[in-house]
Amino acid sequence: MMFDNQSLELFLEVAGVITQAELPIVREQGRLGDYAVAYRIYRNKQGGGFGDPDKHPFAWATLVYVDGLPLRLNSARGDCREWSTLDRVAQWMVNNGFRYWWTRNDLEAGSIELPDLDIETSGLPSAYTN
Repeated sequence: MMFDNQSLELFLEVAGVITQAELPIVREQGRLGDYAVAYRIYRNKQGGGFGDPDKHPFAWATLVYVDGLPLRLNSARGDCREWSTLDRVAQWMVNNGFRYWWTRNDLEAGSIELPDLDIETSGLPSAYTN
């Protein structure tokens, strides 16, 4: 299935938006979930040091859960908050009190090639190979 940012948010059942400034308020109220989600989006912004959208068409965005509902994190200006790398998202998560998060990429098809394992030469005891 091919997504654009809007259809991806429908698929992820994003219920609304929240700004970073609102996070401490909902955390203090006990309404902020324990985990967040970093998810792949098509870039909306041109800047950020990786400005060629033809070379770097994707960015990372974040969902946080408030009252059990997934909300997209927006900047104070009302735009979707974007990061160029997962390392930067991870640093943001840690800095904002998230101890763990999920990562999902529904936009880039990946192929994981599994190694061809020969059970008999794997070194496992015979009880596991029969």
